[in-house]
Amino acid sequence: MTGVLALVAVAGIVVLGFVDGFPAPVVAGAVVVGVLAWASMLKPRVLVVGRRLVLRNMLETVSIPLAAVEELAVRQVLAVRVGEKRYVSTAIGRSWRNTLKSNKRPTAGEEDAPTPRKEPAYADVVEDRIRQLADDDRAQRGIARYSPEAEALGAEVRRTPAWLEIGLLAAAVLAFVVTLLV
Repeated sequence: MTGVLALVAVAGIVVLGFVDGFPAPVVAGAVVVGVLAWASMLKPRVLVVGRRLVLRNMLETVSIPLAAVEELAVRQVLAVRVGEKRYVSTAIGRSWRNTLKSNKRPTAGEEDAPTPRKEPAYADVVEDRIRQLADDDRAQRGIARYSPEAEALGAEVRRTPAWLEIGLLAAAVLAFVVTLLV
């Protein structure tokens, strides 16, 4: 929701810039903020496409074979470990407060107290689902976690730069700098 509000505010500033004649650096700065808001808040996604886990981030997309996933954890971001490398995605995460609460150990009086039943957090559902899909893919391929075969699959991780976002950001920053100098 915050990303959408940021884009609406940017669109308003750009429209007012053309209608009311805002200074060009203000309009160009708003465009930079808009590109950053879109790329950082609205674009990130975690997908499973076929037998691959796809982490779409701000300036790159990482495609990981599911069977190569050795460990994953959701704290403030989703962290996936493949071999010796760690890949992160901001698309799934917990707030700082919820991360601290999930790491908290019960005290003596809290251990025996009944806990109210509640819906699992979205981050927990995603983490469990990815873990299950990775386990299923390893079983289907007949390989074990941490095995040499799984390590070999780790070599198939593909990182693709997000050229559209990089280009838009570069053009927006260039326009901002030019409007400041002119």
